[in-house]
Amino acid sequence: MTGLRPSRRSRIAPFVVMEVLEEANARAAQGVEVLHLELGEPGEGTPPSALEAARRALAEAPMGYTEALGLPALRQRIAQHYLERHGVEVEPRRIAVTVGASGAFVLGFLAAFDAGARVALAEPGYPAYRNILHALDVEVVRLDVGFAEGFQPTVAALERALPLDGLVLASPANPTGSMITPERLEELRAFCTERGIRIVSDEIYHGITFGPSARTLAGDPHAIVVNSFSKYFCMTGWRLGWMVIPEDLLVPVARLAQNLFISPPTVAQHAALGAFRDRALLDARVEAYRRNRDRLLAALREGGVERVAPPEGAFYLYADISDFGLDSPEFCRRLLDETGVAATPGVDFDPVQGHRYVRFSFAASEDVVAEACRRLVPWLHALRAGT
Repeated sequence: MTGLRPSRRSRIAPFVVMEVLEEANARAAQGVEVLHLELGEPGEGTPPSALEAARRALAEAPMGYTEALGLPALRQRIAQHYLERHGVEVEPRRIAVTVGASGAFVLGFLAAFDAGARVALAEPGYPAYRNILHALDVEVVRLDVGFAEGFQPTVAALERALPLDGLVLASPANPTGSMITPERLEELRAFCTERGIRIVSDEIYHGITFGPSARTLAGDPHAIVVNSFSKYFCMTGWRLGWMVIPEDLLVPVARLAQNLFISPPTVAQHAALGAFRDRALLDARVEAYRRNRDRLLAALREGGVERVAPPEGAFYLYADISDFGLDSPEFCRRLLDETGVAATPGVDFDPVQGHRYVRFSFAASEDVVAEACRRLVPWLHALRAGT
C-alpha cells in the first residue's frame, strides 16, 4: 500500500540510555562482564514489604481494574507521606496514581498545555521531557545552564525565554544530581505565579539527597507535582508513579487517565502500599548511594576528571570529559569495549553541549561501583596518555 508513513509526532529522538543498555546487554549475552553505570536503577531491588504486600494481594485481592486515579488507600497513604516528610497537607482527591512517572508526565503535559504552547526546561535534563513535549507539538524552550547556574534554571534565564506557558523543574535533577536552593525555588515559583506560567515539578528523586532535604511544590495550588515509586522506593519494574494535581486540572487529568490508561497496574499499587513500611531500609540504601557517590567522585578525580556537576542528590555524576579528546558517544563506546563499564553519553541529556559530558550512575550495588572505579582510574590515565 502506497502513501502510508509514520506520523510527524513520532519523529522524536531516541532515549539513548536504552540504546546503551541494549548494547551492554548484547555484550553480556556473549559472556563478557558488564558493570552497569548507565542506568538510573537502584541495584538492591524491590523492598521486602512491597513484595510481601504484592504476594498477599495476588492471593486475596481481585486483580481487576482500580479507579482511574488509583486505589483510594494508596492515594490516602501518599497524602500521609507528604505530611510526614514535608509537613504539607495534600487532599487525597488531588493525587493521581499513574503508570510510572512517565505516565504522569504524559497526563500532566496533555492536561496543561495545548499544541504550540511554549514550555521551558533546563538542559542538560531528562530527555523524555523534551521528547514527550515534542510528540505533543509543544514548543520546547531550552534553558542553557551549566556550572555557573548550578545546572538549574534561574529567573534571569526565564526572563530571556519569555513568553512562556510552562516550566519543568527537577530537584534533584537527572543527569546532574544538582538541587535548587529553597531561596531560588521560591524566586522561580513567584516569577511563574505572577506571569501565569505553569510549573511541572519533577520530584522523583526526593528522598535521595546527601545534605538538606529537597523541598516539594505540592503545597503550590498551581503546580503539577510528579513523583515515582521507581527511585527512592526501588520499584522501577513495577511501573508506578503519582502526581499531585492542581484543582483546575482534576477533571481533565481524570478524563485523560480514564481514556489513555484505564487504571494503573493493580498489583503494583498493592505493592506500593507495602513499600512505605520499609522506610528505614530505604534510608539505609540512600547512605549506600552516598558511599558510592564519594567512591566514584574520588575515582574520577584520581583519573583526571576535574569538573563534575554538584552531586547533591539522585544517584548520578555528570562529568566533563572534554579534556580527553573524545566526544561523549565515542568515550562511552570505548569505555564499554575496553573496561566493561557502561555509562551514558551526555548527548542524551543535552543535544547542544552534551558531547562534552558523560553521566555515571552510582545506583548499583557497592561491589559493582567499587569494581567499576578500580577499572576506570587506570583507563582514564591511559586515555589521557594516548595509549
